[in-house]
Amino acid sequence: MPSPASQAIAPASAGVAPTFSPLYQQIKVLITASLQAGEWKPGELIPSEVELASRFKVSQGTVRKAIDELSSENLVVRRQGKGTFVATHHEVRAQFRFLRLMPDTGIAHQADNMIIEVKRQRAPADVARLLDIKPADSVIFIKRVQSFDGAPAILEELWLPGVLFKGLTSERLVEYKGPMYGLFETEFGTRMIRATEKIRAVHADHVACGWLQVPVDTPLLSVERVSLTYGDKPVEVRRGLYRTDSHHYQSELI
Repeated sequence: MPSPASQAIAPASAGVAPTFSPLYQQIKVLITASLQAGEWKPGELIPSEVELASRFKVSQGTVRKAIDELSSENLVVRRQGKGTFVATHHEVRAQFRFLRLMPDTGIAHQADNMIIEVKRQRAPADVARLLDIKPADSVIFIKRVQSFDGAPAILEELWLPGVLFKGLTSERLVEYKGPMYGLFETEFGTRMIRATEKIRAVHADHVACGWLQVPVDTPLLSVERVSLTYGDKPVEVRRGLYRTDSHHYQSELI
């Protein structure tokens, strides 16, 4: 007889040739669906392994394996003696998952933001392709400079699907003092789960040198990021130019 977990996910695969999926993977899918549906909000405690095992009619060990994978993917956070919580961009460790520019000396800290421009526009064709939307669809365009200790270090341009970020204004971005992804999570219900990046070396042009306060042709890192939410849905395109005279781009391979 099929397990309740396998029955629960069967409708999603209707009309598709069946494939084998370990039971803990099925439980992982169900827990992820609950996270995506907002059953447990970012920062909230999720039910215990015992409670989840009872809910899905599986062993506690099966639930533990599912949560282990969700933890390794930064969807949940285990806290010794307290339980397992939905990951949130308001945690310090989460902020540095997506801010990879680290100081050569000293301790990494959050950058200061200067918002240059925020506007609603039609999506450029290349951005629409990356966001998997139509070129005629609206996007929110954001341009900003991030600085460390008063020195500009990152010039960024961002595009966000207009349908997901209605009401996002320059005033709200300036007013908000936490991490931008924290704002997206709290006020727009969009959590960045993972991202893909392309990195190349470029020379500063006249526009970049003005904002970053470097001479023309200074070497910079160009980083294009596509951020994805649950279900690998793209929800942000971000293009940044990074100074690396006192910082370096740090990536962890795990």
